[in-house]
Amino acid sequence: MATNGTEDIEYPALYLKRGEDARLRAGHLWVFANEVDVARSPLASFEAGEPCAILDSRGRPLGVGYVNPHSLICARLVSRGLDHALDSSLLAHRLNIALASRERLYSEPFYRLLYGESDFVPGLTLDRFNDVIVAQATTAGIERLKPHIESAVRKVLNPRAMVWKNDAGIRALEQLPSYADIAFGEVSAPLIVREGGLEFALDPIGGQKTGWFYDQRANRDALASFVKDARVLDLFSYLGAWGLRAASMGASEVVCVDASAPAVTAIESNARRNGLADRVGAERADAFEYLKALRERRERFDVVILDPPAFVKRKKDLKEGALAYRRLNELAMQVLSRDGILVTCSCSYHMPREALLQGVQQGAQHLGRNVQALMSLQQAPDHPVHPAIPETEYLKGFACRVLPA
Repeated sequence: MATNGTEDIEYPALYLKRGEDARLRAGHLWVFANEVDVARSPLASFEAGEPCAILDSRGRPLGVGYVNPHSLICARLVSRGLDHALDSSLLAHRLNIALASRERLYSEPFYRLLYGESDFVPGLTLDRFNDVIVAQATTAGIERLKPHIESAVRKVLNPRAMVWKNDAGIRALEQLPSYADIAFGEVSAPLIVREGGLEFALDPIGGQKTGWFYDQRANRDALASFVKDARVLDLFSYLGAWGLRAASMGASEVVCVDASAPAVTAIESNARRNGLADRVGAERADAFEYLKALRERRERFDVVILDPPAFVKRKKDLKEGALAYRRLNELAMQVLSRDGILVTCSCSYHMPREALLQGVQQGAQHLGRNVQALMSLQQAPDHPVHPAIPETEYLKGFACRVLPA
């Protein structure tokens, strides 16, 4: 057991091997299984999600965190030193710090309130939709802390309701079940999110991720420079965020495409909700096949927006995933007008920014086109990047001008 000397906190000790504390001291929050001194602190002796005191090889405290002996990332640091227990008080403090940042950034209560490691609560995501909070736990430690998290959310925000949307695939790495349920309060679907003066209806239980993609908001704001009087194609549209924003900024026609029938229905409903149905259409189709069909019909768009799901979910998938991004961008360029704008994005952490742009360039060369990268895109400021944790920066993209050679 390790204590802070006042007997206030007493957690089992997790000892690191000699020299394995450098990354944590530099600011990272993860401990890998091969960094643990299992002779002094056998991982098998811990329960999944159990709080612990993380110590270096000399017994000096690094901080308080939690353990999962079944995961490659076997521990995560939540608080440095041994002064704070993993309880609702600490979590409320973290929430207040995160809330102060978001209230500086946004005039309305629609944002990612807490972004895991970057807001110093690894494994926890909280999205705010006015008076409803949608939470996602991706680690056993956060799963175990759910009552404390709910208490902290009540204390700091006192929302009408809170939803646990715990169906992310990454939970399988922590041997956690997949589910979605209401933590407290009542949720009458759909929820409404406001962005750029528009309202979008979303399903916090059955929708993708937490129901909305706040990470692209700042990039959608930047569309205004490119879409006035333009014909716009929005692929992987989901609820129509990119397309409807483009229409509201003056696009003459927008076609939204998604492979999901419920998404297409939602796009049409959101277009009507915002008085944009006369300029926004929705099609159910596979993006690759749809682009091929457009090419065969010789249809052209002034702006094409690509916001696909992650094609590179693991490092070993990089070669195949990078090829998929290149193919997608090349197909998109084939339906662009002679002086068109390609907005291309990747939410794959393992896909380097430079590799995405290289794929665009390779596709352009193959087609005999020239490309100018006009703008570099990144995740919105309610998804802050932790400088010591590269994994917190995942979203990258470019707004490119595509010209004849």
